[in-house]
Amino acid sequence: MVKVGIVGCGGIAGNHARALQNIDDVSLSAFADIRRERAQTFSQVYREGKAGVYGSLEEMLDQENLDVVHVCTPHYLHVPMTVLALKKGCDVFMEKPPAISREQFQALTEAELQWGKEIGVCFQNRYNETTKKADELLIQGKIGTVRAARAFVTWNRTADYYKKSGWRGSWETEGGGALINQSIHTLDLLVHFLGKHRQVEASMANHHLKGVIEVEDTVEAYISFEKAVGCFYATTAYGADRPVLIELEGEKGRMRLEDTKLYVSMADGEEEEYSLKRREIFGKSYWGDGHQACISDFYRCRRQGLPYQNSLESTAATFELMMDIYESAKKIK
Repeated sequence: MVKVGIVGCGGIAGNHARALQNIDDVSLSAFADIRRERAQTFSQVYREGKAGVYGSLEEMLDQENLDVVHVCTPHYLHVPMTVLALKKGCDVFMEKPPAISREQFQALTEAELQWGKEIGVCFQNRYNETTKKADELLIQGKIGTVRAARAFVTWNRTADYYKKSGWRGSWETEGGGALINQSIHTLDLLVHFLGKHRQVEASMANHHLKGVIEVEDTVEAYISFEKAVGCFYATTAYGADRPVLIELEGEKGRMRLEDTKLYVSMADGEEEEYSLKRREIFGKSYWGDGHQACISDFYRCRRQGLPYQNSLESTAATFELMMDIYESAKKIK
């Protein structure tokens, strides 16, 4: 039985706990949070009070003989907490983003190598049914070589969302806004479909939360990939949370991913629509439905000694693109 602990018992940790409950060879053994009462609540909800409850990661690691730690804390704590768990001999499954600076990402890479443990990153949208179907059609050459792509994230985040968190909305603790937090998954899918970028030009703004946050609520980027160009737009200043839209323009047609729908329009007029079955949703529906598959696959690969799709190394191209977007946008500002 794999003994697992979760550090950071806020909203996103519930997605991890629920997924872990559905994996046969996993035991949710401990919860840690700086607000100990939140860890206690998680123990009651997910283990009927039978899991260990701690006020810090250090305490949990000292008292529990864990195999894996899930890091679900604020962004600025992801790297130091992951490194600490690696040193204690634990594999780590961490929430996005993997880091908030290039220096942090480098430190994480070095720690994984030094301590010989594995890091998995929660880019769950790689496991969405629409993503998998798009991969299948692209491999078949359905629309030919992709020459262009566009992606839109139009969500809403209010002042309360930032004020109540204690860490969001700050460059130092969140590392950014709409890009690093809400739309990093969509950026990751562009990289997933198109590969590593060559060049990017970007801009960003804070349209609706001036005086509330110091980070961006809107970002746009023109991205050059090896064989394609991408137009990327993300905002949290919209009036609602709408499904993400990604469109891939190929030599023979185009493909559009939106929620559980995948539309294919061919140059000769042929049209196809795939309405894919929605899995159980953990959290908000517009996050996608890949959490269970993403987390389960981490443990399957760990058990069978196989490479994991969401390894730290696999996120490097997305992380570099994100950082390049921020650097480009800050120059324009």
